[in-house]
Amino acid sequence: MQTFISFLRGVNMAGHNKIKMTDLSVLYKDLGFDDAETFIQSGNVIFTCSSGMTVRNISLKIETAIHQKYKYDVSVVIRTYEEIKKLIPANPFLEEENFDPSKMAVIFLFENPTEAQLQKVKDVDYPPDKFKVIGSEIFIYCPNGFGRTKLYTNFFENKMKVKGTGRNWKTIITLIDLARKK
Repeated sequence: MQTFISFLRGVNMAGHNKIKMTDLSVLYKDLGFDDAETFIQSGNVIFTCSSGMTVRNISLKIETAIHQKYKYDVSVVIRTYEEIKKLIPANPFLEEENFDPSKMAVIFLFENPTEAQLQKVKDVDYPPDKFKVIGSEIFIYCPNGFGRTKLYTNFFENKMKVKGTGRNWKTIITLIDLARKK
């Protein structure tokens, strides 16, 4: 039995492409993920799976079910609990002076960027905002907040030609705690 956390991209739990979190939980349970648990209104689902399916196949199964039921084309990024808990020691900004977790986020990419994609952001510098790409995650720290930063999901998607979805650091820590209990 393995624990997973999925992040839906392209679904707004309150407006465009709306899915209620209770309905999302039921959809996951209908797919055989009996212990599916949602967290906040942004498409985060913690669940376990014992079928031996690959992460990509689980993503496709969820994306297909959402399309069939709601007619929405969404993308689902999935990380195992083991992968997501490694974000804490990997976070390059935890040692920042006066670190504020509310000014930190991670963009979960659907796949590791290529060297050519990484080169497109190699010289990007928008102080005081900082970012670091580690594997298939982009860690972002904006000490003045996210209100005016250029460094967020759309920027990286356009510049690097990647697809991803972002979550703030507090949400990630809570998801790790919830997943630990599965």
